[in-house]
Amino acid sequence: MMKAALVTEFGASPRYQDVEEPTAARPGQAVVDVLAAALSPRVRSQAAGSHYTSTGELPLIPGIDGVGRTPDGALRYFLLPDTAKGAMAERTVVDLQRSVVVPPDSDPVQLAAVMNPAMSSWIALRRRARLHAGQSVLVLGATGNAGGLAVQVARRLGGAHVVAAGRDSGRLADSGADVIVELDDAEALGRAASEVDVVLDYLWGRPTADALRAVVPRRARDDQPLTWVQIGSVAGPESPIPSAALRAVDLRIVGSGQGSVRTDTIVAELSDLAVEVASGAFVTAARAVPLSRVEQAWDEAATTRDRLVLVP
Repeated sequence: MMKAALVTEFGASPRYQDVEEPTAARPGQAVVDVLAAALSPRVRSQAAGSHYTSTGELPLIPGIDGVGRTPDGALRYFLLPDTAKGAMAERTVVDLQRSVVVPPDSDPVQLAAVMNPAMSSWIALRRRARLHAGQSVLVLGATGNAGGLAVQVARRLGGAHVVAAGRDSGRLADSGADVIVELDDAEALGRAASEVDVVLDYLWGRPTADALRAVVPRRARDDQPLTWVQIGSVAGPESPIPSAALRAVDLRIVGSGQGSVRTDTIVAELSDLAVEVASGAFVTAARAVPLSRVEQAWDEAATTRDRLVLVP
């Protein structure tokens, strides 16, 4: 037996319980000792059964990714498939083809904290928006963990001008953005985004519709392509997109996530991203919490700005 966080009812916090040891059933799999697994919004939605990939299977060990050590001693960052046996356990089964070896001196907690949220913008910019060096990027929802990292990622991938928009924009003073805008200031938002090439949208819902109404009439050139990448939906799963926005400018709305990007494509990006993260290129406030305190961590994750990382 081993210890793990276990969800037995959707919507309830996981509990620290004994579960059966995992076994590698197929070639290419390995049982890893989990060193760190981040408690991200994506994991919270998995445990609530509300994520669009949810299978409804219970009981469930949450956790979609993590850092672990394989029997050969290698340190690996891994992604898990849709499974009820996730990363928030002392050990889990990893498909080695969905993992990458990371530098041996990497900090597992920082790596686990940064990889998943940074991956959202890294994949969106590299594979969906196809950002070119010298282009400009607007991040909607930059005060969130993933949005804050998106500002850093956009700059690292060649963004020449990065605009950060969010509520309580004073929190973005150290974000590294060229321009900081309060989300509700339509005039300032439209002016700041008049020539951006890509929007990374972590909000959706009403804020996206309002942002389009602010941005579209103020575009410097109607024929300049504007790729709007829908990544997150913290403000709501549906958005009343104004039809005129699709006719008035060269607007392309695409999504970035599981399904719209192939799994092997995501995995192919992991090595480059892991090297960047391990080098300290991207920074977020991470805090390790013992796996035994998963119930308390679950409640705290809803209010803290720190990225909580569970460690066995």
